[in-house]
Amino acid sequence: MLPEDKFCPSCAAPLEPKEVAGRQRPVCPKCGRVVYYDPKVAAASIIEREGKVLMVKRAIEPGYGLWSIPGGYVDRGEVVEEAAVREVWEETGLKVEIQHMVGLFSEHGHPVVVAVFAAREVGGDLKAGVETLDLGFFSPDGLPDLAFPRDGQMLARWQEMQALQGSPDAG
Repeated sequence: MLPEDKFCPSCAAPLEPKEVAGRQRPVCPKCGRVVYYDPKVAAASIIEREGKVLMVKRAIEPGYGLWSIPGGYVDRGEVVEEAAVREVWEETGLKVEIQHMVGLFSEHGHPVVVAVFAAREVGGDLKAGVETLDLGFFSPDGLPDLAFPRDGQMLARWQEMQALQGSPDAG
Protein backbone atom coordinates (compact mmCIF):
# COMPACT_ATOMS: atom_id res chain seq x y z
CA MET A 1 0.00 0.00 0.00
CA LEU A 2 1.09 3.53 -0.62
CA PRO A 3 1.38 5.70 2.50
CA GLU A 4 -1.36 8.07 1.30
CA ASP A 5 -3.85 5.19 1.11
CA LYS A 6 -4.52 4.64 4.80
CA PHE A 7 -8.28 5.10 4.70
CA CYS A 8 -11.07 3.85 2.47
CA PRO A 9 -12.27 6.49 -0.03
CA SER A 10 -15.85 5.16 0.37
CA CYS A 11 -16.34 4.85 4.14
CA ALA A 12 -13.09 6.17 5.71
CA ALA A 13 -12.32 2.91 7.54
CA PRO A 14 -8.61 2.01 7.81
CA LEU A 15 -7.44 -0.03 4.82
CA GLU A 16 -5.64 -3.33 5.18
CA PRO A 17 -3.38 -5.11 2.70
CA LYS A 18 -4.98 -8.24 1.26
CA GLU A 19 -4.29 -10.46 -1.71
CA VAL A 20 -6.76 -9.73 -4.51
CA ALA A 21 -6.33 -11.16 -8.02
CA GLY A 22 -2.82 -12.33 -7.22
CA ARG A 23 -1.52 -9.02 -5.81
CA GLN A 24 -1.39 -7.26 -2.48
CA ARG A 25 -3.90 -4.44 -2.62
CA PRO A 26 -5.45 -2.06 -0.07
CA VAL A 27 -8.86 -3.43 0.95
CA CYS A 28 -11.47 -1.99 3.27
CA PRO A 29 -12.47 -4.56 5.90
CA LYS A 30 -15.71 -2.64 6.57
CA CYS A 31 -17.24 -2.13 3.11
CA GLY A 32 -15.01 -4.43 1.02
CA ARG A 33 -13.78 -1.78 -1.42
CA VAL A 34 -10.55 -2.68 -3.17
CA VAL A 35 -8.25 0.22 -4.08
CA TYR A 36 -6.66 -0.20 -7.54
CA TYR A 37 -3.73 1.95 -8.58
CA ASP A 38 -4.12 3.35 -12.06
CA PRO A 39 -1.08 4.24 -14.16
CA LYS A 40 -0.25 7.83 -15.04
CA VAL A 41 -0.19 8.59 -18.76
CA ALA A 42 2.44 10.81 -20.38
CA ALA A 43 2.80 11.88 -24.00
CA ALA A 44 6.02 12.65 -25.87
CA SER A 45 6.85 13.79 -29.41
CA ILE A 46 9.86 13.00 -31.55
CA ILE A 47 10.54 15.94 -33.85
CA GLU A 48 13.15 15.54 -36.56
CA ARG A 49 15.05 18.28 -38.34
CA GLU A 50 17.71 17.39 -40.91
CA GLY A 51 18.27 13.92 -39.48
CA LYS A 52 18.50 15.11 -35.88
CA VAL A 53 15.89 14.92 -33.10
CA LEU A 54 14.81 17.67 -30.74
CA MET A 55 15.76 17.15 -27.10
CA VAL A 56 15.09 19.35 -24.05
CA LYS A 57 17.35 19.85 -21.03
CA ARG A 58 15.07 19.53 -18.02
CA ALA A 59 14.65 22.38 -15.52
CA ILE A 60 12.54 20.17 -13.21
CA GLU A 61 12.83 16.90 -11.35
CA PRO A 62 13.05 14.11 -12.06
CA GLY A 63 16.13 14.42 -14.20
CA TYR A 64 17.00 18.07 -13.57
CA GLY A 65 19.84 19.08 -15.91
CA LEU A 66 19.52 15.96 -18.07
CA TRP A 67 17.96 15.65 -21.51
CA SER A 68 14.71 14.12 -22.70
CA ILE A 69 12.29 13.94 -25.57
CA PRO A 70 9.75 16.78 -25.21
CA GLY A 71 6.75 15.49 -23.31
CA GLY A 72 4.84 15.37 -20.07
CA TYR A 73 1.72 14.23 -18.30
CA VAL A 74 -1.68 14.00 -19.92
CA ASP A 75 -4.34 15.87 -17.97
CA ARG A 76 -7.50 14.00 -16.99
CA GLY A 77 -9.96 14.25 -19.87
CA GLU A 78 -7.32 15.53 -22.31
CA VAL A 79 -6.84 13.79 -25.66
CA VAL A 80 -3.40 12.15 -25.62
CA GLU A 81 -2.35 13.57 -29.01
CA GLU A 82 -3.40 17.06 -27.89
CA ALA A 83 -1.29 16.63 -24.74
CA ALA A 84 1.71 15.70 -26.88
CA VAL A 85 1.24 18.86 -28.98
CA ARG A 86 0.72 21.01 -25.86
CA GLU A 87 3.83 19.69 -24.14
CA VAL A 88 6.00 20.46 -27.18
CA TRP A 89 4.61 24.01 -27.26
CA GLU A 90 5.18 24.55 -23.52
CA GLU A 91 8.72 23.15 -23.53
CA THR A 92 10.05 24.36 -26.90
CA GLY A 93 7.83 27.11 -28.36
CA LEU A 94 7.23 24.98 -31.46
CA LYS A 95 3.86 24.18 -32.94
CA VAL A 96 3.73 20.61 -34.18
CA GLU A 97 1.35 18.29 -35.94
CA ILE A 98 1.19 14.62 -34.99
CA GLN A 99 2.16 12.32 -37.86
CA HIS A 100 1.80 8.86 -36.32
CA MET A 101 2.23 6.89 -33.13
CA VAL A 102 5.65 5.43 -32.46
CA GLY A 103 4.46 3.26 -29.57
CA LEU A 104 3.42 2.86 -25.96
CA PHE A 105 6.24 2.40 -23.47
CA SER A 106 6.00 1.04 -19.95
CA GLU A 107 8.30 -0.54 -17.40
CA HIS A 108 7.61 -3.17 -14.77
CA GLY A 109 7.09 -1.49 -11.40
CA HIS A 110 6.95 2.04 -12.87
CA PRO A 111 3.59 3.88 -12.78
CA VAL A 112 4.04 5.95 -15.96
CA VAL A 113 2.93 4.78 -19.42
CA VAL A 114 4.31 6.96 -22.22
CA ALA A 115 2.54 7.40 -25.56
CA VAL A 116 5.15 8.47 -28.09
CA PHE A 117 4.37 10.16 -31.39
CA ALA A 118 6.33 11.30 -34.41
CA ALA A 119 5.51 14.95 -35.06
CA ARG A 120 6.49 17.60 -37.59
CA GLU A 121 7.06 21.30 -37.09
CA VAL A 122 4.33 23.57 -38.42
CA GLY A 123 5.25 26.88 -36.75
CA GLY A 124 6.32 28.66 -33.61
CA ASP A 125 9.72 29.88 -32.48
CA LEU A 126 12.24 27.50 -30.95
CA LYS A 127 12.85 28.70 -27.37
CA ALA A 128 13.20 27.07 -23.97
CA GLY A 129 10.03 27.01 -21.87
CA VAL A 130 9.81 27.43 -18.09
CA GLU A 131 10.49 23.71 -17.48
CA THR A 132 13.41 23.70 -19.93
CA LEU A 133 17.00 24.85 -19.36
CA ASP A 134 18.11 24.38 -22.95
CA LEU A 135 17.14 22.61 -26.13
CA GLY A 136 18.83 21.31 -29.21
CA PHE A 137 18.77 18.88 -32.08
CA PHE A 138 20.94 15.79 -31.71
CA SER A 139 21.84 12.83 -33.85
CA PRO A 140 20.12 9.70 -32.50
CA ASP A 141 23.61 8.18 -32.37
CA GLY A 142 25.04 11.11 -30.38
CA LEU A 143 22.52 11.84 -27.65
CA PRO A 144 23.37 13.86 -24.53
CA ASP A 145 22.95 12.41 -21.01
CA LEU A 146 19.35 11.22 -20.80
CA ALA A 147 17.01 11.82 -17.86
CA PHE A 148 15.07 8.68 -18.75
CA PRO A 149 16.78 5.61 -20.24
CA ARG A 150 13.43 4.76 -21.84
CA ASP A 151 13.96 7.72 -24.22
CA GLY A 152 16.73 5.74 -25.91
CA GLN A 153 14.28 2.88 -26.48
CA MET A 154 11.70 5.29 -27.88
CA LEU A 155 14.20 6.75 -30.33
CA ALA A 156 15.36 3.27 -31.37
CA ARG A 157 11.75 2.31 -32.17
CA TRP A 158 11.31 5.57 -34.10
CA GLN A 159 14.49 4.85 -36.09
CA GLU A 160 13.21 1.35 -36.89
CA MET A 161 9.96 2.83 -38.17
CA GLN A 162 11.84 5.43 -40.22
CA ALA A 163 13.96 2.68 -41.81
CA LEU A 164 10.84 0.63 -42.64
CA GLN A 165 9.11 3.64 -44.19
CA GLY A 166 12.14 4.23 -46.38
CA SER A 167 12.58 0.59 -47.43
CA PRO A 168 11.37 -0.66 -50.82
CA ASP A 169 9.18 -3.25 -49.03
CA ALA A 170 7.33 -0.60 -47.00
CA GLY A 171 3.76 0.36 -47.68
